[in-house]
Amino acid sequence: MKIKSLFLAGALGLLLAAPASAQQNQTRLPQSVAAAPPLTLEEAVRLGLENNYGIRLARNDERVTANNVTRGAAGQLPVVNGNFTRTFNRNNLNQRFGENDPRIVNGATSNFLNGNVALTWTVFDGMGMFIAYDRLQTLEQRQQQITRATLEEAVEDITNAYYAVVREQGKIRSFEAALAIGQQRIDLTQARVDVGASAKVEVLTARVDFNADRSAFIQQQEALATAKINLNTLLGRSPRLDFSPADSIVVARDLNRDATVQGIEARNPRLQQARLGVEVATYDRRLLQADRLPQVGLTTGYGLTRNINNAAFAGTVLTQSTNLTRGLNYGVVASVPIFDGFNRKRQVQNARVAEEQSQLVLDQTKLQLTAEAEQAYAQYQNRLQLLQLEEDNILLARQNVNIAFERYRLGLLTPLALREAQRTQLDAENRLLDIRFQAKQAEIVLRRLSGALVQEPPK
Repeated sequence: MKIKSLFLAGALGLLLAAPASAQQNQTRLPQSVAAAPPLTLEEAVRLGLENNYGIRLARNDERVTANNVTRGAAGQLPVVNGNFTRTFNRNNLNQRFGENDPRIVNGATSNFLNGNVALTWTVFDGMGMFIAYDRLQTLEQRQQQITRATLEEAVEDITNAYYAVVREQGKIRSFEAALAIGQQRIDLTQARVDVGASAKVEVLTARVDFNADRSAFIQQQEALATAKINLNTLLGRSPRLDFSPADSIVVARDLNRDATVQGIEARNPRLQQARLGVEVATYDRRLLQADRLPQVGLTTGYGLTRNINNAAFAGTVLTQSTNLTRGLNYGVVASVPIFDGFNRKRQVQNARVAEEQSQLVLDQTKLQLTAEAEQAYAQYQNRLQLLQLEEDNILLARQNVNIAFERYRLGLLTPLALREAQRTQLDAENRLLDIRFQAKQAEIVLRRLSGALVQEPPK
């Protein structure tokens, strides 16, 4: 099953234009994340699906159920058996035909050979063989839906882990931009101190704020490393393997409730699995009912029997006898169930209960999926509104920082006000990344529920 990624497009426009670094007495910026091989979402999904143990196990189960879908497994084909027996005997024989006529043979030998080929073919069993074949096909279809559900859940986990890395790396860039502004603030304040235009306390305050941002940056690097380890684990790779996500978080804004509900009804593998479970339970009941009807079969075979006896008597003379029988046999076998202690009736009643239970499971699954879809859609709508708000807010925050820094450079703004503007922008950047990630998560859930997360190749 070929997996087509649905989330590859766009770019994450969150990088701040870092002003030029200063000249003298420059506080050293922490090094950015080293260049690492790029990893696309499509490649991550491919690697994850190749190495996922749950998917591999589900596919093996699917192969087993596919192998079971045969006419022979359903009992529609004849059965041919060949048998061969060879037996040797050594006996002590004592025969008496009268008081004075004993016939005694010690160590008498004989050997017996029997070979035959037999064919049996059930021609009527209450239509049970056809019901059994339909049941095997349904079991195969149900296992296919189990495999598809496992695939979709694995794709969801991998996609969420991938975008978590994108989010954490975006925060790294936000901190880098904030550190660049903080460095410029230190350089500018130091230049003022050098000419006597500012007090040294302003430089110290700028360095304290810069170090606070560096501390947050280091913690963010740890969060990024953890996100990469989680993704590498899902992909079955070494946790230490470094990479750089090549795709950005792009949220689709055109999903609607009705399309999701229709997708659940038509394509959701868990719902389809529950529906097929009802069909399997129905076939089980019908198979038990078929056992109440007469069974008719054909039988034929060819046999050879030879018996050589070295202790045969012809009158009073000890001799050897050979019996050889061979030939074709054929006939019809019929059986009619009459009474079995009401066991079949009990089994049919239990099968009806199992059928009702499978229907209840179907109704429960449908209700749970619908509730999950409603919850995901409400979250999706809410996150879209917050996303639009934060996208508008980030433009204001960036503009505010540019104006604040220019006013600070001209001596028209206090360091505290500049720091507040800087922190406001950084918080806005992080909120935007979090909201975008949460909106993408809600979108992924909706696509999984509607069966659109994993696309099958055209047949």
